[in-house]
Amino acid sequence: MTDLLTLQKSFILAHLKEGDACADFTMGNGHDTAFLSKTVGKNGHVWAFDIQASALQSTKKTLDSEGCPENYTLINDSHHNASKYIDRKIKAGMFNLGYLPGSGNKALTTKRETTLPAVKGAIELLDSDGILLVAVYPGHEEGHLEGLMLEEYFKTVSRFEMSISRFQIVNSPTSPYFFIVEKK
Repeated sequence: MTDLLTLQKSFILAHLKEGDACADFTMGNGHDTAFLSKTVGKNGHVWAFDIQASALQSTKKTLDSEGCPENYTLINDSHHNASKYIDRKIKAGMFNLGYLPGSGNKALTTKRETTLPAVKGAIELLDSDGILLVAVYPGHEEGHLEGLMLEEYFKTVSRFEMSISRFQIVNSPTSPYFFIVEKK
């Protein structure tokens, strides 16, 4: 069976290398942040965003326990403010929409009103041959609506500037899926 996390990482690895800049726009517990940190190494940089202070604490523990280089900036702010912090083009960015895993608070989720500006801003930050992965969780109402909103927006992006794909398990409509945004 296809493992979505492994597949996402394979797409990222086709674009991201040692020394690059990247962002984890929804740091959560820091697993994507750690993956990005190890991938870009000590000469690269990762910016990671979350509105919950507990996410920063959890991410810092993950980064320390996995022996990641100190090449990251953890930011307690919304992902739609990323351009205030990121001072260069990025080769990769990851979004895992929804709620903080393990928090027990499923009412606090990413919201359409900040997700769309965040994704648009991330696209603006992308360097040539850059990639964004946006994981959507349609099993809850806001996640379902976020996915529909993003799909409608992505349909408006010029295919001459970006290649945008969607990977979804067809016979499991409430399972997570992701968009792959690649800058040409």
